[in-house]
Amino acid sequence: MLWKVAILTASDKGARGEREDTSAQVIRELVEEEVGGEIIEYRIVPDESDEIVAALIEMTDYFQADLVLTTGGTELANRDVTPEATKRVIEREVPGMAEAMRMNVMHKNRAAMLFRGICGIRGRSLIVNLPGTPKGVHENLAAIMDQLPEALLMVTGQYRQ
Repeated sequence: MLWKVAILTASDKGARGEREDTSAQVIRELVEEEVGGEIIEYRIVPDESDEIVAALIEMTDYFQADLVLTTGGTELANRDVTPEATKRVIEREVPGMAEAMRMNVMHKNRAAMLFRGICGIRGRSLIVNLPGTPKGVHENLAAIMDQLPEALLMVTGQYRQ
């Protein structure tokens, strides 16, 4: 199955063109190679809650992405507001996925406990917050990769028991 995937990067410097978005490149590679997904939308927005919310709504409601992967804005800094923006958009949270990401990475790096990303459902879309570094993206996505196809089948209404 070819999943429709959107990538949203929350980064002030990235939005101003001052930083290359290497985390999104890692997401793109993993989605195409491991998830069987096609990138249908990609966007960089500043670390502003309203802009993140608007982008998530457009990606889920207009572009009808099956999976939206965010990167950035998930740590403890004042400007890190991606989880709060995501909570404003989702209808139901999927806490086990975020817990699995933190638990998997904490075995290697105790700082993973500072990752505040969440996962949730809006309509027929699964939204997953990822860290803002290429290594963090890879490690966290690897922690849930084996369950993504089943989760996407469920969220999109295609799951058959």
